[in-house]
Amino acid sequence: MKTKKKRTKKMIVYLLLRIFVVASLVFQLFQHNYHNVFLCVLTLVLFMIPTFVNKRFQIELPSVLEIIIILFIFSAEILGEVRNFYGTFQHWDTLLHTINGFLMAAIGLSLVDILNQSEKVNISLSPIFVCLVAFCFSMTVGVVWEFFEWGSDRILEQDMQKDRIVKTISSVELNPSGENVPLIIKDIKKTTIEGKVDNKAKTYVVKDGYLDLGINDTMKDLLVNCLGAMVFSVIGFFYIQNRDKSKVAKYFVPTVRKKA
Repeated sequence: MKTKKKRTKKMIVYLLLRIFVVASLVFQLFQHNYHNVFLCVLTLVLFMIPTFVNKRFQIELPSVLEIIIILFIFSAEILGEVRNFYGTFQHWDTLLHTINGFLMAAIGLSLVDILNQSEKVNISLSPIFVCLVAFCFSMTVGVVWEFFEWGSDRILEQDMQKDRIVKTISSVELNPSGENVPLIIKDIKKTTIEGKVDNKAKTYVVKDGYLDLGINDTMKDLLVNCLGAMVFSVIGFFYIQNRDKSKVAKYFVPTVRKKA
């Protein structure tokens, strides 16, 4: 009975989110915003990943984990990109990267734990080592994503590594002596940018600071990813030691589906 209720709740979440995504897709088509149309289509495709994993690899995803993954995709693509929550809410990106670190650690732990319990694989890793692998897996995913953001910014001229305004910089490049000693500039009042936009000369003034091009954003993303990974690694350690007593990790750790 409980399993049936969980499936019903999961299907309701799927249905509501899909309806919202399709409505957004139609609206973006009327607005001729084909970039957002692509994001809506991509979201619908990504929604199918949990079901694909369930059927193709016989992996049982806990309902809580599956719903969070779907909500995460929706929050990142539709709310974040299409509805511009990244620009509207200051810590939206930070929240998603923290959750990503947590979820990827859960998935990393499950991958190793499944092998650890398999009779076909002759390995037996300690709980600490399994959690270390889970943490490293999560951080690797986070780093690869930052590589993707950097590549999109450099090659496709996007702004996935969001710019930030800072009031203090330390720069060796600006040191008039040319020595390898950073020149520390504080209380920056403005930054003037001169260049071309659509082959027309333009001048932009950034008030109250210096325009940082993505470094602070990248490091912040990796730090909160690290925080999320560390939190689940601790939870995962106690889960491996006391599986029957764990009340949290079981909602996030995928398992191999038992054969009938």
